[in-house]
Formats: sequence, structure tokens, C-alpha cells
Amino acid sequence: MASRIVVLRDGRIEQVGSPIEIYRNPVNLFVAGFIGSPRMNFITGGPAAEHGADTIGIRPEHLTLSAQTGLWPGRVGVVEHLGSDTFVHVTTEAAGTLTVRAVGELEIRHGDTVFVTPNPDRIHRFDKQGQILSRPV
Repeated sequence: MASRIVVLRDGRIEQVGSPIEIYRNPVNLFVAGFIGSPRMNFITGGPAAEHGADTIGIRPEHLTLSAQTGLWPGRVGVVEHLGSDTFVHVTTEAAGTLTVRAVGELEIRHGDTVFVTPNPDRIHRFDKQGQILSRPV
């Protein structure tokens, strides 16, 4: 992989930096959704307003799952067991459908009730124009 990359949209430069810099510190919603797999979760409405933003972004690996307690209760939809990782798609009332990256041997099934909690230090805040308001620490 290159030491520096350029993210373009419609022939316009959105951001230039190392892959990890861009991954950790995207300048806008487009870049945040462009880099990373699975892509960043975007949340609007009440949860975003609680953080003083129009949209918040949280990467799947910065969300935790619990069967007992957490910020957003939800129901498990698709579970992708991929060996070292498990991607869990959880539908919540407050935050919509979220993709959570968990350990590979997670015992979880479609229809299970779980709780999803974001790492508050890893939440990206975006304004109405999709520009970054603040980056995680």
C-alpha cells in the first residue's frame, strides 16, 4: 500500500494522507464512508444530537456487544462468521442498523437481543454539510 493516498470525488481532492491517517481522521462523511471495511456506521437523530452533531460516525470495531446491558438495545439480523472476525448486523430503535465487528468465535444468532455501546473516545462528529466537527482522541 502507498505511504500517501489521495481520496477523490468527482475529480476533486477530498483528502490526502497516509492510509491510517485518513482512516483515523476523515475530513468528511464521504471519506469516512469510503475508507474501511466494513464501512463506518453513520447515525443521525437523537444519538447524533446528544453529541452536538448532525451525524455521528463510529467504526464497527469501536462498538461493543453485550447480552445484558448497553446503550442501544437491538435485535441481531445477519451474523457473518469469518474466522478471526464476526460481523454482526444489529437493528436498534435509537441508532438504526449497525455493523459491529467482534471476535471470531462469538456465540450469537439471528434474532438474539443484544445491547450495542460505542466507545465514546472513538466517535466522529459531522455537521449538516458532512464536514468533520471533531475527531476522536
